[in-house]
Amino acid sequence: MTSSEGLHRRDLMKSNLQQNPFALLGVSTRDSRRRIVELAEEKSLELDHDICQKARSDLTSPRMRLTAEMAWLPGVSPGKARQLIFALQSDPMSLRDEAGLPTLAQLNLLAAAFESVDGSESADQISEFIQELASLTDELSTDQILRDINEDRSVSGFPEINSFDPIEAELAERKRFYRNAIKVALDKLPVAVLVDAMTMTVDEVTFGGEVHAPELIDDLVDSYAVETQGFLQKEAENTDKLINAAREAAASGEEALKPIIEKLELVARNWDKVAQPIQLSAKARGIDHDPSREIARSIRTLAVDLFNEHGMLALSQRLTNLIQELFSEVPEVSDQVEEDLEALADIVRNREGADDRNSEWAREITFHAEIGMIFKETLSISPEGLTWKNQHYPLDSITRIRWGGTRHSVNGIPTGTTYTIAFGDSRSVAVVELRKDSTFSSFIQKLWRAVGVRMLIRILEKLRDGKEMRIGDATIRDTGIVLVKRKFFGSNEQVPFSWQEIRIWSADGSLFIGSKADSKAYVSLPYLEHWNVQVLEQAINLVINKPGARRLSDILR
Repeated sequence: MTSSEGLHRRDLMKSNLQQNPFALLGVSTRDSRRRIVELAEEKSLELDHDICQKARSDLTSPRMRLTAEMAWLPGVSPGKARQLIFALQSDPMSLRDEAGLPTLAQLNLLAAAFESVDGSESADQISEFIQELASLTDELSTDQILRDINEDRSVSGFPEINSFDPIEAELAERKRFYRNAIKVALDKLPVAVLVDAMTMTVDEVTFGGEVHAPELIDDLVDSYAVETQGFLQKEAENTDKLINAAREAAASGEEALKPIIEKLELVARNWDKVAQPIQLSAKARGIDHDPSREIARSIRTLAVDLFNEHGMLALSQRLTNLIQELFSEVPEVSDQVEEDLEALADIVRNREGADDRNSEWAREITFHAEIGMIFKETLSISPEGLTWKNQHYPLDSITRIRWGGTRHSVNGIPTGTTYTIAFGDSRSVAVVELRKDSTFSSFIQKLWRAVGVRMLIRILEKLRDGKEMRIGDATIRDTGIVLVKRKFFGSNEQVPFSWQEIRIWSADGSLFIGSKADSKAYVSLPYLEHWNVQVLEQAINLVINKPGARRLSDILR
């Protein structure tokens, strides 16, 4: 044997093919109705009478006959059919080497041979067999099947089929049978071999998730996903428990945390081993495997928190490397982890220069100016905070900012612009008015770098946690924004829109947010009247331009 080498020879006593009415009665597809009745009577002397009568009825009824024909060897001569059935009995795996058969007949033979799998085969052998079946299934042609069946019927005297519809209906049943035959065979394997066989199969037919799989493989993976759901759900719960335990142990130091991280790695590897075929299939279909993505996100969040809150760079890198290794088939996760690894590598390379970077940041945000013609007041910004007149605000305390300019004119002749800058905490605000454009521009740039970015992150985190934010007539949520739809008659209407359904623009000192499809649905937010309009504008620009982003908080990923 060649392709069947290493598989055991075994008797196949009750394959689906051998229980076909044609096989039970020993008749061919070219035998007449009279001949079928005669052979049924003869067979009833050695087989159960009811079984023979049922087989006769199936082959003489035009409606039932098609089912038997589709599950038999259409297009194969009677002599060749007898030879193949004998080989199926004596050496089923030898049928894999048969060439020149009609596709449907070859598939039915291979499916029967697959029923001989007893659990002793290797993952490689099973994977190769599955790929043969899948490839042939994609080659099935209703034209060829109809032609083969009608050629036999023209000899046997049964009425020919005049439509593709019954062929296509039976073909759908056949495909389900092939999938189930594979599932039955897989269930005979040890769990580790089953998982390996599925992973090898999907990996090879999709070239690592890069191309679509045959239809039979997709159906098989969908069934596999359903059957492994319980295991994956349990491992996901174990992952959550270990992540929570790691957070609690982090305050006690790295030594207390390491055993928990080791257990987390083990559980994650168990998860990934079983989920691999599903991940590869999802990637080939252009989607993410959501449960894998959620686990990867949870582990990534732990890695980020261990570094940000506890300074545990080594453990953060360890977890990030784990995510890259296990979830490379999930595109969204893979892209994000690449960025994380690059960022962590930069931190490792530059950690010794942290003081220099802090000094550089301090230089970048530091500003000092005297405002006023005669009685001058100091406007300043530094790592210690913002100062205006006798008011001082630490950078972390700032919760609101706004700025803008108002142009002045007399009789249509421009007389200059007054610039306003305001900032404050939860208790008070400072308002600065000045006329010098260069001072205004320099301060705004440093204000954004010092407090704008951290305010943006703080707002996005609140939205991610389910909170809403109100600015003027707009209600901002993580998933979208509520705009005002203006009506000529009746009251205006509050209408929600996703971030993909809106556009933004600036005009007359205001930020406008409007529906792409409905010009009557919009809000106008004057920069100088409402707090944090500039922060909202920056967030919307980021989410609109971030591929795949659906929520404002997606910016944080």
